[in-house]
Amino acid sequence: MTDSWSSSGLDVHLGWQPASGRAGLAAAIRAAIRDGRWQAGAAVPSTRALAHDLGVARGTVTRVYADLAAEGYLRTAQGAPTRVATAGSLPQSAPRPVPRDPAPRWDLRPGRPDLTAFPRQAWLTATRRALLRTPASAFGYEAELGAPELRDTLAGYLARARGVVADPARIVVCHGYSHAIAVVSRALSGLGVGEMAFENPSLAMYRSIAAAQGPRIVGVDVDGHGLDVSAVDSPAVVVTPAHQYPTGVTLAPPRRAALARWASDAGAFVLEDDYDGEFRFDRQQVGALQALAPERVVYAGTASKTLAPALRLAWLVLPRSLVEPVRAAMADSGSRPAMLNQLALAELIDSGAYDRHVRRSRAEYRTRRTRLLAALPDSVRPHGIAAGLHLLLMLPPDGPSEATALAACRRRSIGLEGLSGHWMTPNRPGGLIVGYAATPAHAFTGATQNLVEALAEVTP
Repeated sequence: MTDSWSSSGLDVHLGWQPASGRAGLAAAIRAAIRDGRWQAGAAVPSTRALAHDLGVARGTVTRVYADLAAEGYLRTAQGAPTRVATAGSLPQSAPRPVPRDPAPRWDLRPGRPDLTAFPRQAWLTATRRALLRTPASAFGYEAELGAPELRDTLAGYLARARGVVADPARIVVCHGYSHAIAVVSRALSGLGVGEMAFENPSLAMYRSIAAAQGPRIVGVDVDGHGLDVSAVDSPAVVVTPAHQYPTGVTLAPPRRAALARWASDAGAFVLEDDYDGEFRFDRQQVGALQALAPERVVYAGTASKTLAPALRLAWLVLPRSLVEPVRAAMADSGSRPAMLNQLALAELIDSGAYDRHVRRSRAEYRTRRTRLLAALPDSVRPHGIAAGLHLLLMLPPDGPSEATALAACRRRSIGLEGLSGHWMTPNRPGGLIVGYAATPAHAFTGATQNLVEALAEVTP
């Protein structure tokens, strides 16, 4: 039987057959180091602890460690724990871990907030309060749709801040927006919805997630007034009406009314992705589309843009007819957001700290957008309303191509995205999707300057 456990204080996994003896144990440890399960530089279990765990003599482990140190796999020092050798000193026969793509020096990737601005102290305070106030029973399996405290809080917050018609019984807390769109798509597929429409252009990742649940995916074009509602002919459609991604336009009032009317008349469903609705800079706040047809529009929001993606917190406000299908899809998915994060967010909102953080972020991002627009050359055309965390730059008709512009940015280690990958149909215009939120405040001037210089290299 293979031994693959440890009680040494370190969780280690060794595919080791006791009958293989000392040579087999040495081979198992070599494999663990080569595979990266025993990471470079990490301390390994003591000889006494590992011998106890594996049920072998301590001398056997001591000799194996000595052999591996002589081969260059382990590093020993008097009075210090034995460690895995650093990556640069491992034997050449050991395959090196595949390096990840380095993060760009100048982070202008869209859809990302400034993580250095995360309200650590306020979150810590909210977490402490949640732990003190919450009974032990809340940490069980019962809250299928999310923590009742957060659903109650979200009902009030969304009504106040986004004009959503909501009550806690219709709110579901999901493990991020990817999870949210997956469970909605699965629920709709179970109800016989065989086709879902997405805006063209839109994020390919979410189209793939929806398609994996069963429906066929089709595209509906977006123009300067948002989704072409007259072209929608599917039983469900996914939209970003407050700030279309990636073009940055807003769905015009007549089209908002037309979309809500179409959904009601056709018995269709609309999934409203309100991913950055809190960040409108021109004081012309646009409420949620959901308020126009609460029984046909699924409202989706998230903390990924206001706080941090790593929290994995999103929420759905559902039509009554979808509550049970979505609950079943949630159960099938096997995924739930961390209860403590849900309770902390509820405390953060109730205390007013969340609103204060959003207001500070809104002011900062407004300033950054203004600075970026002022620095851009006349040869590129900004696209979209004054809102959100990104700006679409359309390149001049006489060049350069999107690929050329992206290459110039990569040479300067600037991270951003191209528009081409978001289209669902070929031969569409290219452009650059520039995020102005992800860069820490102290680096924003440098990021903007490098972007302008990269564009100057390739534009007329």
